Amino acid sequence: MRAKRRLIRVLVSAGLAIPLALAGVSFALPEDHVPQLGDIMAAIQARHVKTWYAGKAANWDLAGFEVRQLEASLVDAAMLYRGIPISNVTTMATPIHSLEDAIAAKDVKRFSKAFSELTAGCNSCHASMERSFIVIRTPTEEQPFGDQIFSPQGRP
Repeated sequence: MRAKRRLIRVLVSAGLAIPLALAGVSFALPEDHVPQLGDIMAAIQARHVKTWYAGKAANWDLAGFEVRQLEASLVDAAMLYRGIPISNVTTMATPIHSLEDAIAAKDVKRFSKAFSELTAGCNSCHASMERSFIVIRTPTEEQPFGDQIFSPQGRP
């Protein structure tokens, strides 16, 4: 199963994924252990918010970690829920790569632009799935994660 996950992650990252149903991806997990799609999406939303705050605080290590976790959650959603068009997941590859590049370059301006593209991708996916009532935006200063420090250690 780990190898299949890695393969799907690579394919999604490269934007070359094929429909999972045709790839024969299956899980040996009992049905009661499969996370609900809403729970996966809530995790993605949390990673989205945390990526923003980490990037704005110039904690590039944390921002990179959160983007990788967000991407992994997208892969999980695609693998577990075949009703999600693979194009919805693969189209997220470009904004994710742009975000990763901005993080690697430690470029706040590029980070903000790539983050906006990622956010637009989220909303586009929601609309295509007839869930346009779920609207994601760049987080405001009303921080929901008051229990985490977003600045790199040693800085206020």
